[in-house]
Amino acid sequence: MPLFRPPRLLAVLPLLLPALAHANINGAELAPLWALPFAGLLLSIALMPLLAPKLWHHHFGKIAALWSLLFLIPFATSHGVSATAYEMAHALLLEFVPFIILLVALFTVAGGIYLRGNLHGSPLLNTGFLGVGTLLASFTGTTGAAMLLIRPLLRANDNRRHKTHVFVFFIFLVANIGGSLTPLGDPPLFLGFLKGVGFGWTMQHMLAPMLTASTILLLVFYLLDRHYYHKEDNLPPLPDPTPDSRISIEGKVNFLLLGAIVVAVLLSGVWKPGIAWQIGGLDIELQNVVRDVLLLGIALLSLKLTPNACREANAFNWAPMQEVAKLFAAIFLTMIPVLAMLKAGKAGAFAALVAIVTTPEGVPVNAAYFWMTGALSSFLDNAPTYLVFFNLAGGDAQQLMGSGANTLLAISMGAVFMGANSYIGNAPNFMVKAIVEERGVAMPSFFGYIAWAAACLIPVFVLLTFIFF
Repeated sequence: MPLFRPPRLLAVLPLLLPALAHANINGAELAPLWALPFAGLLLSIALMPLLAPKLWHHHFGKIAALWSLLFLIPFATSHGVSATAYEMAHALLLEFVPFIILLVALFTVAGGIYLRGNLHGSPLLNTGFLGVGTLLASFTGTTGAAMLLIRPLLRANDNRRHKTHVFVFFIFLVANIGGSLTPLGDPPLFLGFLKGVGFGWTMQHMLAPMLTASTILLLVFYLLDRHYYHKEDNLPPLPDPTPDSRISIEGKVNFLLLGAIVVAVLLSGVWKPGIAWQIGGLDIELQNVVRDVLLLGIALLSLKLTPNACREANAFNWAPMQEVAKLFAAIFLTMIPVLAMLKAGKAGAFAALVAIVTTPEGVPVNAAYFWMTGALSSFLDNAPTYLVFFNLAGGDAQQLMGSGANTLLAISMGAVFMGANSYIGNAPNFMVKAIVEERGVAMPSFFGYIAWAAACLIPVFVLLTFIFF
């Protein structure tokens, strides 16, 4: 079985490269209608799993491809095949491919670590478990940390009656807020890294908001879990399907490989040899090629060195990565005109959005950036939402890391933190929900989960607004 099966569209790009023409789209000339394929795709991702789950499960790739073609064919007709091919190649080869390679590496390596054994799901243990997972998520990715820890947490609590809240807070912390400290943690931050945001910038600026939010939520969780735990004191105990036993870790070589992933990503950020190739108008830089080759090599090493029993115990398979690859290929394509219109600022079709997040004098309103990025990240995927507001803020990483640091912080916090507000805000949210329900644990409905988020998360985000913006 191949390590990764990319969308078929990528296979034709090398054939198009010789004919590409370097032509930037003038976003000020684009009508808002060009954003419809992007909006339609995101609405499909948000609603079809709820309204037509069987159709979506079997045909999500075709649906994503249809939205891509609804953009590409009219765009090629109006702007030319060569310009359209250039924009396709730029979006897929320079942004999508590095993005998906990192996810493949983290998914593969994390999937090779198995925690065998079981502990008793007391309030203190559960709180510690969520705290460790929150820190781990920044270095294994929210997807990696969630897939690594959700099954041990299920086993630890499988003899408790009241446990739904445990997995709701797991989504809040491990699948979202925990991925704040490095570009490895959450896809939006890695996209920022690809755009030029420094690896260390994220840690330096996101540490205080992440610790503030996590500390408050862990304290709330502990009090809530203790309440539910003691409600069971006077009830007959449930049978324990997985009695407590000593914890052991299998697939330990993957911890070294996780470190290698960090080194590979850091290398591309600090090593600038000044060597690049012009292929069809695209600048292919040596450090990025080396990073991607190293990441693929690390994934292959993980597959070779990890005992098959570890992956079987984790129920490891490629279906989640194939789904992410197909959907994000379409997202990166349909975003092309949206990003161009946002870059046009007040001259573009989204001038009204610019007016919300900037004063008449052009000064960014950082609280508005935080809440607008967060609001869209709650119901759309947080990675493309990050890019939308990154470009709305000017798209210049050097300026945003300097004089615009608070604006970039607001965008980063909104995308990472508020992806926890609904099941569809971040990819691991739905994955966790599916695994928990597969094990027979009731999870809140779509709107029930939003109610949990409104009660537990929104007050924290209001407090963060006053503290940081």
